[in-house]
Amino acid sequence: MTTSKIELFVELDENRVPEKLRWSAEDGGVNGVEAKAFLLSVWDHEAQNALRIDLWTKDMPVDQMKMFFYQTLMAMSDTYLRATQDEKMSDTMKDFCEYFYEKLELKK
Repeated sequence: MTTSKIELFVELDENRVPEKLRWSAEDGGVNGVEAKAFLLSVWDHEAQNALRIDLWTKDMPVDQMKMFFYQTLMAMSDTYLRATQDEKMSDTMKDFCEYFYEKLELKK
C-alpha cells in the first residue's frame, strides 16, 4: 500500500488570527505554496457529519473571497456530478452559482 500526504501550514499572529497559509502535496509537486484561504471538508462516516476547517488570512481582499466562493461552489457542483451522476441537481447547483455570481457583480 502507498500513502500520500497533503499538509496545511498556518502562521498565526499574536491573537491567533491566520497571517500566512501554505500548503504542500509532494505527489502533486506542490511544496510550501502560499494561499490566502483554505476550505476543507471531511466526512465523519460514524457520526454521519461533515467536519470543516475554514481559514483565511486577515489580508485577503473581500473581492477575492467572493470569487473564491463562486469558484469553489462551481467546483463542488462538478464534484457532486462525478460522485452521484445526478445531472439534474448538478445543473441546479450551477444555476445557483450563476445567480450568486450575478448578485455579487463579479467579473470573470
